[in-house]
Amino acid sequence: MGFGEYVRNHLSSLLLDGYQHVSAVVQSVVLAAILGVAIGIWVYRSPLGSAVATALTSSILTIPSFALIGVLIPVLGLGVRPTITALVLYALLPIVRNTIVGLDTIDPAIVAAAQGIGMNRARVLSRIELRLAWPSILAGMRVSTQMLMGIAAIAAYAKGPGLGVHIFSGLSQIGSANAINNVAAGTIGIVILALILDGIYVLIGRFTISRGIRGTDS
Repeated sequence: MGFGEYVRNHLSSLLLDGYQHVSAVVQSVVLAAILGVAIGIWVYRSPLGSAVATALTSSILTIPSFALIGVLIPVLGLGVRPTITALVLYALLPIVRNTIVGLDTIDPAIVAAAQGIGMNRARVLSRIELRLAWPSILAGMRVSTQMLMGIAAIAAYAKGPGLGVHIFSGLSQIGSANAINNVAAGTIGIVILALILDGIYVLIGRFTISRGIRGTDS
C-alpha cells in the first residue's frame, strides 16, 4: 500500500489524533504561560531569583522525556494527566526566561513616568510592563509550542493522546507492510501541525503587538 492510499484509509483516525495532539500542546502552553509569567513577575527584579528560576526550569529540560513520563505514571496513572504535566514542565523554560528578559529590559523611565501620574504597582505591571514585555513572552510561548509538538509524540508511551500513537505503533511493527507508512503519517502530521501553529503565532503577534512595539510600518 502506498503512503497516499494509507493516509486516505486512515484519515479519520489521523485527524482525530492530530486534533488531540494540538489540543494537548495548546492546553499545556496556556498553563505553562500562566505559571511561567507568574514566576517571571515574581523574580525578575532579583538577579539571584532570576538565576535560580532559570536554572531550575533549565534543569527540567535535561530530563529525558521517557524518564519524566515514566516517573509520573505511578503518581498520575496513564493518559492525559501525565502527558499534560510533563508538557507543562518542559514548556516553562522559554516562557520564564523570556518573561524575565522582557520585563527586565523595559526602560525604568517609562515605569517612573507611569508612577508619576499616580499609577500603583499593579496598574503599572498590568497596563505598562506586561504590555511592553508581551512580544518577548509570546516568543517564549512560540518556542515552547514548537518544542512540545515533538515531545508530545512521546506521550503515547503513557497512553497519552496524539499522533505519537502512530509513530509507536509503526516502530513496534517494523518489517510489516504499513510500518513505515504509520511512522511517516504520524511524523509528517506533527510537522504540518507545528507549521500551522507557528503561523497562528505570527498572526497573534500581528494583532496583539502594536506597530510601535514591533518597530515596523506594516
